[in-house]
Amino acid sequence: MTDFGGAVQKSKNFLFALLGIPFDEKSCFMKGASGGPRAIREASTGEAINAWTELGFNLEKDTVLADLGDVEVTGGFEKVFHRAEKAVNAILDKPAFPVILGGDHSITLPVVRAVARKFRPLDILHFDAHPDLYDEMAGDRYSHACPFTRIFEEGLADNLVQVGIRTANAEQRKNAEKFGVRMIEMKDFRDDLVLEFAHPLYISFDIDALDPAFAPGVSHHEAGGLTTREVLRVLQALKADIIGLDVVEVNADRDITGITAAAAVKIIKEVIGIKLKALQ
Repeated sequence: MTDFGGAVQKSKNFLFALLGIPFDEKSCFMKGASGGPRAIREASTGEAINAWTELGFNLEKDTVLADLGDVEVTGGFEKVFHRAEKAVNAILDKPAFPVILGGDHSITLPVVRAVARKFRPLDILHFDAHPDLYDEMAGDRYSHACPFTRIFEEGLADNLVQVGIRTANAEQRKNAEKFGVRMIEMKDFRDDLVLEFAHPLYISFDIDALDPAFAPGVSHHEAGGLTTREVLRVLQALKADIIGLDVVEVNADRDITGITAAAAVKIIKEVIGIKLKALQ
């Protein structure tokens, strides 16, 4: 049973939709993120967790969450990206709130292409150890290290705030300045951080934003990251209209305990709870 504590229901009428994109062909170091959707679903079993969020919502009773399965990931990245964009378009046209399970971080580009079709101007909140603002990585402009450069080049987002960064180099700092990115590095992070966004907000959550102590199941271990509680505090303090979420880069092969996928489930549950509170 993989049901987010009983929240997943078989219904044609739903407010939230899970969609997996088990794709990691753009990972520059280690494969394994393709297993993320499976790992997150397995960690969501109602036998292990309950459907209540910290804000007091019972997802089993207070909303309908549908699991739409996985995007087909054969045939090259262009075809995969096209299918992903089309699938997210269908969720947004429902209309429903997309919850995307990656996959490496390259999948955020086609997802944001779909989101920007529906919501403009668009703001993005990006949690990550890495800025993902390279022009290219090992000759690949669509590497998981480059999605936000492509997003800005395609004019898909108007504002990007990054939280948890602790690997910024000169090239990525230059691109951050070029695109007007607000980069909140871990060395500058404060517990009382409150972020406010004027436009519809898409959240892209790379699980390695968390310190490896809280998320060892990632391909790039980078010490000095966020705690799970710090992330939840930032999310619960948000002043924004959240319209979608992806959680990417869960590499369960590096975490036999499953705590990384469990952290992903927690983040997804709480973001859904935050959205439900906003809809009251």
